[in-house]
Amino acid sequence: MFKHSYLTRSIKRATLLGLAGSLSLAVHAQDNNAGTDAQAEETVEKIQVTGSRIARPELSTPAPTITVSAEEIARFGTPDLGSILAELPAIAAGSTLVGNNNSNANAGISSPDLRSLGEKRTLVLVNGKRHVAGSPFSNAVDTGSIPAALIERIEVITGGASAIYGSDAVSGVINVILRDDFEGLEFNADMTTDLEDIGYNTNVYSFLVGATTEDGRGNVTFFAETNHIDEVMKPEMQQFQNWGTIENPEDGGEDDGIVDRLRVPNVGSEMINRFGVLNPFGSGSRITFNADGSPRDQVSRIGDNSFAFGSFDQAYDSVFFTEDYENYIPDQETLTLASTFRWDLNDNARFYGDVKYVDKYIEQQFQPSFRFGNVTINVSENAFLDESTRARLISEGQSGNIRMARFFDDIGNRSASNDRKLWRVMTGVKGFFTLGDTDFDYDVYYSRGEVSNERRTLNDLIPDNLVAALDAVVDPETGEAVCRSQLPSAQGEGYEDPASVNGDQCVAFNPFGFGQASAEAYDFVSGDVTRTDEIEQQYYGATLAFDSANWFNLPGGAMGFAMGYEHRTEEVTTTTDEFTKAGFFTNAATPDSFGGYDVDEYFLEVRLPLLSDMTFAHEFSIDGAFRGADYSHAGNADAWQVGFMWAPVEDVRLRGTTGEAVRAPNVDEAFSPQSPGFARVSDPCDADNIDNDPDRRANCAAIGIPEGFEANDNVSVNILSGGNPDLFSETSESTTVGIVWTPAFIENLSVTLDWYDIEISDAIIEVSAQDIVNNCVDATGGPDTVFCAQVDRNELNDVDLVRTGFVNAARIETSGIEFQVRYVTDLTDFDLPGEVRLNFQGNIVDELNEFEFQTRPDEIDVEVGEVGDPEYQFRTIVDYRIDDWNFNYTSRFIDRSALFDVSPGGDTPEDASPAFVGTMWTHDFSVEHIYNEHVELSLILRNAFNKVPPGYTDNALYDLVGRRISAGITVRFE
Repeated sequence: MFKHSYLTRSIKRATLLGLAGSLSLAVHAQDNNAGTDAQAEETVEKIQVTGSRIARPELSTPAPTITVSAEEIARFGTPDLGSILAELPAIAAGSTLVGNNNSNANAGISSPDLRSLGEKRTLVLVNGKRHVAGSPFSNAVDTGSIPAALIERIEVITGGASAIYGSDAVSGVINVILRDDFEGLEFNADMTTDLEDIGYNTNVYSFLVGATTEDGRGNVTFFAETNHIDEVMKPEMQQFQNWGTIENPEDGGEDDGIVDRLRVPNVGSEMINRFGVLNPFGSGSRITFNADGSPRDQVSRIGDNSFAFGSFDQAYDSVFFTEDYENYIPDQETLTLASTFRWDLNDNARFYGDVKYVDKYIEQQFQPSFRFGNVTINVSENAFLDESTRARLISEGQSGNIRMARFFDDIGNRSASNDRKLWRVMTGVKGFFTLGDTDFDYDVYYSRGEVSNERRTLNDLIPDNLVAALDAVVDPETGEAVCRSQLPSAQGEGYEDPASVNGDQCVAFNPFGFGQASAEAYDFVSGDVTRTDEIEQQYYGATLAFDSANWFNLPGGAMGFAMGYEHRTEEVTTTTDEFTKAGFFTNAATPDSFGGYDVDEYFLEVRLPLLSDMTFAHEFSIDGAFRGADYSHAGNADAWQVGFMWAPVEDVRLRGTTGEAVRAPNVDEAFSPQSPGFARVSDPCDADNIDNDPDRRANCAAIGIPEGFEANDNVSVNILSGGNPDLFSETSESTTVGIVWTPAFIENLSVTLDWYDIEISDAIIEVSAQDIVNNCVDATGGPDTVFCAQVDRNELNDVDLVRTGFVNAARIETSGIEFQVRYVTDLTDFDLPGEVRLNFQGNIVDELNEFEFQTRPDEIDVEVGEVGDPEYQFRTIVDYRIDDWNFNYTSRFIDRSALFDVSPGGDTPEDASPAFVGTMWTHDFSVEHIYNEHVELSLILRNAFNKVPPGYTDNALYDLVGRRISAGITVRFE
């Protein structure tokens, strides 16, 4: 059999956590040496309890580490691991399942964002090894593809760890450690439903079976799981009421002590709806229609938000409200099949591996295709316009073409589906060999991962065909409505068919009312967009670890060494359907995309136990690591880290790390072609924004914007963005310093307190459309011609198109304090039954700043204290265990957060009221019961007091669902 002492096995587990120093203690005990075994067990005991009476690996590492157990994970009541992790104080929620609910490409993806530095700067490992990415636009792992039922624990390590793990570990590492060597059969079923009648439901069913050979040399497990998350739309949520801001009529100007804008419900646009609006921008009667096509006057707003939007006294069906088409969470169905295996080749070598297949199908809704005043109706000749409306418009002097605005959701919502299939295999051989009297631990491994995703966006408009179909006239021979393009007698001299696709098949489209057009007309003006993403990751590598015990010892013990090499390739391909590439749909033409790179890396780690068991030096050790990398697309990049652990006395440990980490540009950043998209842009030249910068007013006038301009900026604008092959690796400098206190006089108490500081230079950013538009008119000495050249405005002076791209330009910095208190006490010491476990953890952010252009240090974007990045977050877990029962209380605290830009020179609470989202403190209760040796039951009440944020924020950090209940059963035979 594969024979290792208990010590060696513990060390190898530590290796998975990046505990390079532990590698130095590797010892292989022989079965026939009982004395050595006893000594090893004693040594392990010292390792496990040094500084603590509770065995937790994070207490013996220089880097701050937080552990999340499988038991804790089960209490969250969701199958989505990314959403679970986002409830930890150190992790942001912007890239979770809910955070990505407005993204087609990233729909269904849930990636952790450690320290709010971006999900692409958080490295997620599975059993200490890299995992294929979930999206073609990032190296970030979709943690939703890791089934929670297979997880043993999760380790979250703060600070740059590129010297140990390679690129992407800028803010830290999240290592997901899976169960293995399972014997027996296990079935799990978990269901969650909300108690507020919003339709939030999840269910998970999993099956695990494993067996070990009679001689113990081999083990194999098989796992299958299916889970489903029901779609929930925003109108179904209890707090959303189409909140927005309107002008305060009592406002006298900036900084007058009176709030400028008020947050109110029912903010929408009367200028567009699903029935059609004639004269949406004025110049005549604003007329809309009932569903049957009969006309009616459009309602009027009672408060002004902007040119296009305002507030109404109720949610009229003839007013467009954005939330009508917005998801809270998409519909997602996931199938996972997985297997692990290991076989002891001999006493010194083990063949191991795991394989996984995940099929996720996601459906979500987007705004239907629309035309906002950029199509016209011929009043005199349109075949579908009712005679009363025609006469009214002509009497007002409108007999020719007039503007129309309309959503085309009678064609069908512009729903999007993602069918994302992931396949991954990891295999290798690990063991030890002996040279002289020194044992060398090794691990040789190979992994391949592939993701294939078919993205379909349904019911997109073909604008040119729509123009042709709306130009409907009456055929005098048949009396039927036909396209002008199909009736030569109605065309006139110089007429050109506007249709771009199958113009000879044009079918007249009735836009008045809802569902009044024919199925043939719908087909002529719309189509489906299809894109296919292919992601491939391959890598192989080897590690070697040994110590100096047989050569020499330092005063604190033997030096430890670890070294290795890894080669990795990443490739991404995106293929788009021919119609989209030709630019027939509302989006600009999207080309196919391909890119990839490879990297060779080598690394060395060393641990120096300088002192031990001395006065004021119970333990003093220094750890060091270096990694060199050669990227085919970004050149050389080096990372290093130095850490220390000093225990002046047994109960107190001081620890710290400092180092430099790197992140190489991913495939999207380096190789993506120019592609279209949408973005919301608040026009800096709008009358409400023009005085937010001292240079704006003059610069807006210089580019032709009239005084008092009111922008139509509540609708998305087109953007064009692409990659940059000249990018190089961004670097970060990180430092952590902390203390671990495990007092001997309070048994089973541990307190950790760590300060962290991370600064990223040459950060790769895609300059946002908003910043490009702002920088155009915020420059001193006149408009910035470079940025202004990236902005197109239409004839109404509204922003129409913004060109963006990736650059090494930014600096990002964060610092703060993280702490954790854990305590376990047996109540029998107080003549009471049971046991109490306490886990209190928190994160206090001191700074979180982004300098979009690091050469402009005065242009600072302060994020801490804003919604999504609170200054304080705390989490409390209390367990009371008695016999076969466990009662749990868990609470989560999020500090009051601003709804405005808190940066110097940014906004103020006077700009809009309410200006803050108040403190959110939610409370969960659960009970778990071991019914018998085979059955375990659980019941969980989450957000027991239904504490949800106000409807004017939908930030994914908050619990937006409210009160819900989960029930689970586990049946196990071992």
